[in-house]
Amino acid sequence: MAISKEKHEELHARMEECGIRDEDLVEKFILGSGKGGQKVNKSSTCVYLKHLPTGIEIKCQRERSRELNRYIARRELCEKIEQKLFQVQSDKQKEAAKVRRQKRRRSRRQKEKLFEQKKKRSSIKESRRPPSE
Repeated sequence: MAISKEKHEELHARMEECGIRDEDLVEKFILGSGKGGQKVNKSSTCVYLKHLPTGIEIKCQRERSRELNRYIARRELCEKIEQKLFQVQSDKQKEAAKVRRQKRRRSRRQKEKLFEQKKKRSSIKESRRPPSE
């Protein structure tokens, strides 16, 4: 599966916006491993990118295609540099923060408030019951 020309142009525009130049990148292709069978084990589809000015390193082997992995690695590099430069939270970070908030223990006040709401709801439901004999 090839990447469309529009996506390539969009990625290059994003790289320029972040200040990433191709001269600043060290790109290596490493022998793959893991799922994918003989194709992955014999070909160098894993992409290693290093941005020299920031020292950020990316290693990508999501797909079996080298071209697709290059695209994904550059996209991830842009995301990391945006996080570093512009303090922009990625979708992954937002999701992790949301899960952290959900798992956090409730304070005593919150528990009491929740219990009061449950009591109110219970009394409302109780009033709907038909009268018992």
